[in-house]
Amino acid sequence: MPDRPLKTALPFLHVGLTGGIATGKSTVSDILTRLGAAVIDADILAREVVRPGQDAYREVVGVFGKGVVTPGGALDRKALGRHVFSDEGARRQLEAILHPRIRARAEERLRELADLPLAARPALVVEVIPLLYESGLEARFDEVWVVACPDEDQRARLSGRDGLSGDEVRARIAAQAPLADKVVRADRLIMNDGSRQELEARVRVVAEEALAPRRQVN
Repeated sequence: MPDRPLKTALPFLHVGLTGGIATGKSTVSDILTRLGAAVIDADILAREVVRPGQDAYREVVGVFGKGVVTPGGALDRKALGRHVFSDEGARRQLEAILHPRIRARAEERLRELADLPLAARPALVVEVIPLLYESGLEARFDEVWVVACPDEDQRARLSGRDGLSGDEVRARIAAQAPLADKVVRADRLIMNDGSRQELEARVRVVAEEALAPRRQVN
């Protein structure tokens, strides 16, 4: 693989999509997929790299023990999450195991998309990366889009989705950079503070505005 910034070598608009935990990144990525974008989701790649038999699986179990393994032998993501979100050092250990492997898979997928015939190649490729800013990855992208929502909505979604206690919700939100900081740094902001229909309309506008300059050139 050439040692060069990906964004200078890719024949499509390369966007990093991030935001706070439980702000609606997955919903936005689903909408973008329906609009024709190719989506590379770091959370999905994270599940792939820790499947039984993978090097990362063996390394995670070696570091965190059998307590993070289900009776069926798969990685118990909830048990692992409870452990690492209460211990910053443990979280850093997990990130050091997973992040390089996730990025390698994402870059492989980008190259595959870039090599597609022109007629089959997407105009927009979106990488969903929850810790994009925290990992210093913004320079890899043509643009960074941030999904945000009101604080109370974020807490309610996280509690309802994962069944977390109030302390667990606060710990998981605190493990990421403040959402307000991400909003300020965003190239484009997608507010998820209304209905699903309103969110779809906003995502469509953002995508069309981002792609417009490239379409004029072409």
